[in-house]
Amino acid sequence: MKARYQYRFYPTDQQKQSLAQLFGCVRVVWNDALALSKNSKYPGYNVLAKILTLSKQTEERIWLKDVSSVPLQQSLRHLESAYKNFFDSCSGKRKGKKVGQPRFKKRMNSQSAEFTKAAFSLNNKTVYLAKIGDIKPIWSRELPANPSSVKVLKDCANRYFLSFVVEVEPVNIEAKNQSIGIDLGIKTFAFMSNGEKAESLSYKELDKRVRKLQKKLARQQKDSNRRRKTRIQIAKVHNQIADTRKDFLHKLSTKVVSENQAIILEDLNVSGMMKNRKLSRVISQQGWAEFRTLCEAKCEKFGRDYVVISRWEPTSQVCSECSFKWGKLDLKVRTIKCLNCGAEHDRDENAAKNINKVGMGNLHDSKRTQRQGKTTSVASVGEVSRIPGPVCRGVFQDCAMR
Repeated sequence: MKARYQYRFYPTDQQKQSLAQLFGCVRVVWNDALALSKNSKYPGYNVLAKILTLSKQTEERIWLKDVSSVPLQQSLRHLESAYKNFFDSCSGKRKGKKVGQPRFKKRMNSQSAEFTKAAFSLNNKTVYLAKIGDIKPIWSRELPANPSSVKVLKDCANRYFLSFVVEVEPVNIEAKNQSIGIDLGIKTFAFMSNGEKAESLSYKELDKRVRKLQKKLARQQKDSNRRRKTRIQIAKVHNQIADTRKDFLHKLSTKVVSENQAIILEDLNVSGMMKNRKLSRVISQQGWAEFRTLCEAKCEKFGRDYVVISRWEPTSQVCSECSFKWGKLDLKVRTIKCLNCGAEHDRDENAAKNINKVGMGNLHDSKRTQRQGKTTSVASVGEVSRIPGPVCRGVFQDCAMR
């Protein structure tokens, strides 16, 4: 399997100038090819590559020869991949959220340029890039193999990174537990079926700084030096939030995947939750989708089983001990006492245990998954439980809750 290893580096003034020229050329090639594709039908990579070769011979684009040709060709390949994803999304071949058309690149956004094997080399502790020179990154860890490509990145806060693509072998680590179900939330980021929980990080102080700087930015004159400095300060605070969240998610996902053989998560309707204007900002900061992506990738690396259950499974409406179904509960209810067996449950822990059972095949609501609709607020009289166990035959009463 392939993986990315990213390292930060600090270029010299001459290298900054060369990288700025490279990013500008890559951006111009992308925008020219995209403008040509929008005016007519997308011609394909081969036609665009011939047009690029001819454009270097003109006076308007002769300065494209000052940089390596490999990143320019890779820019056209990336455009081809973007159009392929767009066409596959329109035809239904690509599953998931709809993919839009490629967009023009801007100078103020993050910049990138990709080098293949023909345009870079590794020499001990330095990396040579064609027509850029030797770069000394901060080697925080060793590369497990020779990289097939390297991408030079510059974010909005003027930080520079080298991102290598390498081939890694699966890691054989014996799992301590057979499976684990994870219920994701807001105050408690993850509640595990084994009783463990991970508290969510707080970004209140950083949010205050962002809002204060954004108010300052709105009052400053456009294209001024002070406005440019404020924009970089805002980008640094956003990077601090993203880096803190990424560090937390990496550590948690590594711990979960390395200790359990099967990781079971619930398919959440995040786009629907984002429509709640009171919770949309907090939900967007949690990083649920990123956590799922990390768990899926690390399950492949460690040889684990990755399972995602349906969002229609009523995991918070069923007792995890006796299968008694009490129906839909309000979100403010955090603890439940089952009238059938008398067991007291924490709402999130009970949901995590049910997620684990559904993922392992011990619990399944086939009637729920086959129909389109919302869960009922009250369990019906004499309803047969979906968990193997005693059948609940009494009239449903309000559960004792505290």
